Amino acid sequence: MSTKNQDNLHPATIAAQAGGLLDTGTGGVVPPIHPATTFVRDETYTPSVDGNVYSRSHAPNGRMVEKVLAQLEGGAESMVFPSGMAAVAAVFRTVPSGATVLVQSQIYWGTTAWIREFCTRRAITLIEVEAADTDAFAEACAEHKPHLAWVETPSNPWLRIVDLTACADAVHAAGGLLIADTTAATPILTQALSFGVDIVMHSATKALNGHSDVLAGALSCSDADSGIWQAIRDDRNMAGAVLGPFEAWLLLRGMRTLPLRVERMSSNAMKLAEYLSDHPKVESVLYPGLPSHVGHALACTQMKGGFGPLLSFVVKGEAEAALGAVARLQLFHRATSLGGVESLVEHRHTIEPHTGIPEGLLRVSVGIENVEDLKDDLGQALGQ
Repeated sequence: MSTKNQDNLHPATIAAQAGGLLDTGTGGVVPPIHPATTFVRDETYTPSVDGNVYSRSHAPNGRMVEKVLAQLEGGAESMVFPSGMAAVAAVFRTVPSGATVLVQSQIYWGTTAWIREFCTRRAITLIEVEAADTDAFAEACAEHKPHLAWVETPSNPWLRIVDLTACADAVHAAGGLLIADTTAATPILTQALSFGVDIVMHSATKALNGHSDVLAGALSCSDADSGIWQAIRDDRNMAGAVLGPFEAWLLLRGMRTLPLRVERMSSNAMKLAEYLSDHPKVESVLYPGLPSHVGHALACTQMKGGFGPLLSFVVKGEAEAALGAVARLQLFHRATSLGGVESLVEHRHTIEPHTGIPEGLLRVSVGIENVEDLKDDLGQALGQ
């Protein structure tokens, strides 16, 4: 019987097997936690094991996660960080003062707010554009020649879909690089590097871990020898934005069920989006799986096997009606985050009152519960 090429394994196999990682010291099928911060050298002062020197630069558990994530992304290398925002910051710290960056408008507010402040401090010109409008994005690239462009797809909380190939072509023609935040899609649904993206970013706190108990971020690249990747690696090593061993171990443990969780969450989200679309108390539903969504056709080409756990919908009656529905929900936890096994709901206008979010908009992160229970909960909260 032939042995399957390890380079051609499906994501579900890579994840479940943790990329083939085992505890070689004991034969355990679960990789161990390595809490050591420093590692011994032999008599010639050569590192004794696998190049391990010091955990800020050579953390075994972090490298385990990076190995599996790079395989899932179809990338050359990955790096993990202590939060998603630490990963965002690592990218932008490579931008020289006086340069120009292009950033998608109306994405995750934490990213936007930090980038605005950072660019002001560093005298970096920031151009914000609706990247889901491919023509507008291409025109901005041609006019401003950005050092790099940052996009998010599906976007949070608007669920807009960005044409990654078209955006990569536009920014590359202008001499820049394309960075994509695909946290809401995960590499299970979208391998962004295959569409020409140079670096893909994830808040690993979300679906990659999936259990709401780890704060982490990740970057993956298509070219590990590129100048920006080496600059990010050097900065992480020197500045110390590294993920702790226990968090890395938990993240790897969570990633082993990532394909199963994404499949169930996407299926549940699709069914809820369809249910809400026909609900008399709902004004509109934002979910790329719906044929009525403006980015549906594009999402079908970029997202394979589902459309993710994140959806937003606008309740008729604005803030009063939306907050009333949220108060009546019994299964959806009122909490900030997405991608966990438990379903969450958030009234975005309360969180971001000055960003143009409709007062009636509710953002839902759909978990892995029985979808009929979730549907019933939404029904009783909205009122039939």
